[in-house]
Amino acid sequence: MRWLRAVETQLLEQRGHLFHWVPVMLGIGIGLYFAGKAEPSARALLMALGLAATAPYLARRAGAAFGPLLLALALVAGGYAMAAIEARLATAPVLRGHYYGPVEGRIVDISRSQGDALRLMLDQVVLDNRSPARTPRRVRVSLYGPQDWLLAEPGARVMMTAHLGPPPAPAEPGGFDFRRYAWFRQLGAVGYVRAPVLMLEQPRDGTELWFARLQTRLSARIAGQIGGQAGALAAVILTGDRSRLDRVTQTEMRAANLTHIISISGLHMALLTGVVFGAVRGGIALVPPLALRAPAQKIGAVAALAAGGFYLLLSGHEVPAFRAFVMVAVMYIAVLAGRRAISLRAVALAAVLILCKDPQALTEPGFQMSFAATIALVAGFRAFAPKLRGLPRFWRPVVATVASSALAGTATAPFAAATFNMVAHYGLVANLLTVALVGSIVMPMGVLAFCLMPLGLEGPALWIVGKGLAFVLGVSHVVAGLPHAIGAVKSPMAAVVPVLALGLLMLVNWQGRLRFTGVAVAALAVVLWWFSPRPAILIAESGGLVGVMTTEGRALSKATGDGFAADNWLGADGGGMDQAGAAALWPDDGMADVGGQRLRIVTGKTRIAALSGCGGADVLVSNVEAATGRDCVVWDAPKLAQTGAVAGWLGSQGLRWQTVSATVGNRLWAQ
Repeated sequence: MRWLRAVETQLLEQRGHLFHWVPVMLGIGIGLYFAGKAEPSARALLMALGLAATAPYLARRAGAAFGPLLLALALVAGGYAMAAIEARLATAPVLRGHYYGPVEGRIVDISRSQGDALRLMLDQVVLDNRSPARTPRRVRVSLYGPQDWLLAEPGARVMMTAHLGPPPAPAEPGGFDFRRYAWFRQLGAVGYVRAPVLMLEQPRDGTELWFARLQTRLSARIAGQIGGQAGALAAVILTGDRSRLDRVTQTEMRAANLTHIISISGLHMALLTGVVFGAVRGGIALVPPLALRAPAQKIGAVAALAAGGFYLLLSGHEVPAFRAFVMVAVMYIAVLAGRRAISLRAVALAAVLILCKDPQALTEPGFQMSFAATIALVAGFRAFAPKLRGLPRFWRPVVATVASSALAGTATAPFAAATFNMVAHYGLVANLLTVALVGSIVMPMGVLAFCLMPLGLEGPALWIVGKGLAFVLGVSHVVAGLPHAIGAVKSPMAAVVPVLALGLLMLVNWQGRLRFTGVAVAALAVVLWWFSPRPAILIAESGGLVGVMTTEGRALSKATGDGFAADNWLGADGGGMDQAGAAALWPDDGMADVGGQRLRIVTGKTRIAALSGCGGADVLVSNVEAATGRDCVVWDAPKLAQTGAVAGWLGSQGLRWQTVSATVGNRLWAQ
């Protein structure tokens, strides 16, 4: 048949480019696992593993055209099974209910919370009156109040009196599920401490947590010599330690689309290894007898690989850093083998290794944005390289810088907007002013500072680093303060990001004219995003906050309290309001009208006990238990404890209710 021959021709055109689709198929399988509402049974898991094992054998019999389709099916099944197995292997105790009391543990990581508080990750946790089988393996606590005497360092053992609770559920149905993120990191409780934290034991010598301690010490040395937020930013770039970067700086850099500078990613890894490669190769070239006998390029590649590996371990080997290291490793190994260094195959290999190491990374914005930028840069420069070589030498670096900033910014913008509900309108300008500076001055001087540290001579190099990063911070401050620097964007429905990614991957990976169908698929994602609805009513899990959509935006029932839920709701609405502004929209009589349905929120035992019936409302919300027999829809504390946060949707037949528990389903991290 003609259509079958046309399909066969299209499939045959993909030969030689099939490896690009391996991480895509693995990702589809992993995505299917996370999209489910129940854990796969043992039988389903065995079937997936069996399909992954037998499909490659059947592919050999299916021929060159249709065999890869069976291989794709095997990869999808393998990705599904891999994610399910990894989720089971991550099983660890999760705290049930609220805990207040003594907490003892070993510091394994130091970071900073959204509230700008120092935050400690603890393992080897001991809780009062809790058996080891019921004690979380990891606990994360934010430190409030004066803690100046605490010299926090990985490996140190501390004790505190803390408030702890289980990882929080989504703020609304379909929202970000921190419980899933915590599950794969065996983080069983989060909380805070206001009392002094006591040091029980200093870090022990040994290889365990050695790199984490080295990161902390180098970070303190760098930040101390430079000072201020420029020193904090230098510590981030050179060591990966973000614990000194305050919330204002991060907010301004996000508004200027410069957050990639504070994420150890391809930019940093490429610059670092490039500086080492160039320095070693150039140093050998300066010694004629050595240059004539030694393979300078290969020696430089080995040195760059070693530097990149050290940098990866020092920075904490997060997803962007691991992806970047794999990319540069493939590139320098290609140099050693005399092969082409930069290609989409290297990007695909990095994605495969990361998905096999951490399937849950697929759902994280760091993975999505990191690979979106890298694919856009590799594919873009592959297409425009001939034109770039045709320009005068003076203009090549200028055009390359502009093009790289535009490509990376355009590729990551939709994923950043979907995650952070914002668009940085002047991000391209900020990147053009800063990226070249970071690449040509900051990173080379940072490498020089590392080399001089054993001699105690790093001061001048760090001074230059500090001045360069002070300029970067100045640019981010000015750009963030420009009128309309940030545009608010509403959250898309769940299908938008996968459809958008598939469309863009089709455009890049498919060979032949059909690749342009990827534009149509991406356009469909944009249309779906535009028409993504938002709930008419949102009720927090605590029962203490309600948000109702009005013509002016979402009205909130109170101006303070339940801030996590309020910030998430308002951000997802894309209205750009804060909680106080949204609370000003709440009706003065306390009775909100939603499509003819009247809603009332009553907080506190005294008020709910004094309320007669439903107080004239069709929907009653309370943060305590409401007496039974009320003639309306009641969402009170006991009910919300079972359902989680609630969304109400207006339809032709009135309100339709959706709960977090029903949306998430019976998953390991939600039990």
